[in-house]
Amino acid sequence: MRRQFYIIFVAREKDGPLRKIPIPLSYAGVFLAAAIVGAFTITGMAGSYTRMLLKTASFNQVRSQREALRRDYQQLQVVAHEKDVQAASLGSLASEVAALYGLRESRMAKAAAAATESVTTDNNAAFSEQAYTQSLNQFSMLRTDALTGRVPGFAEAVTHAAATTDWASVIGAPSLWPVIGPITSSFGEREDPLNTGEGEFHSGVDIGVSFGTPVRAAADGVVESAGMGNGYGREIILDHGNGIETLYAHLSGFAVTDGQHVSEGQVIGYVGLSGRTTGPNLHYEVRIHNTPVNPHRYLRETMSQFSASTAVANVGKFGN
Repeated sequence: MRRQFYIIFVAREKDGPLRKIPIPLSYAGVFLAAAIVGAFTITGMAGSYTRMLLKTASFNQVRSQREALRRDYQQLQVVAHEKDVQAASLGSLASEVAALYGLRESRMAKAAAAATESVTTDNNAAFSEQAYTQSLNQFSMLRTDALTGRVPGFAEAVTHAAATTDWASVIGAPSLWPVIGPITSSFGEREDPLNTGEGEFHSGVDIGVSFGTPVRAAADGVVESAGMGNGYGREIILDHGNGIETLYAHLSGFAVTDGQHVSEGQVIGYVGLSGRTTGPNLHYEVRIHNTPVNPHRYLRETMSQFSASTAVANVGKFGN
């Protein structure tokens, strides 16, 4: 059998002698197979390298995103801590204001919790530093008003000098106990005595005394009204000027009429059972610009003390 060859002619120069190189056919197949394998190998390596480059770029991108997320998380932790501190400050101040205004602790705790939740869950720009400062200032004003006896919000309606008035020391402010007896229900949150378990805000104090006890005016004033009140039964409202009023409720009868001028210590009515009450008592309120305030601050003088001071004043007057 004759062997088959591929003959390659090679010339060194254009017109130089030719050299003949015989290559067996089997060698040509080996070279071709090697070339194909090499091409596939190079292609595979190029593809692997390309995929490696893509994975490296993706890894670098993920790492950058992770670092950015970590920085954002740390920043959010700082913001959340600041919000927690702000919420705690507002909650503490709100609790103090509640105690000064006679609000019950359980209700105030719910309000403080709601305020805390509102602050800590508001991650957008709504609760800004300005809003926090405004809330803090409002609570501080309420606390100052409660400690000094001023009316919340009154500063916006009158001059600064009038707004900083201590209402307990204003001329004509009520200071006399209208009746003498134990406080059976204080100002602020309480359970409705006629509906067990239901809460209500008690806008005055109840003073327990016997039926028919004379009720005296806490200060000089004018009878604004003397008649039936919603839930209070027979009531008397006295206007003492400077935006100050007192209310006397659950009366059995009146000793004054509308528009009448009364003097401090004058009998204006009698303790009774009218209205929503569980027994004979006097419901007494102090209002400043129609806002009920804690009457405890204004219960300073008993009738005997008032009589003694009046007697001393009269002696000094006639002695001169």
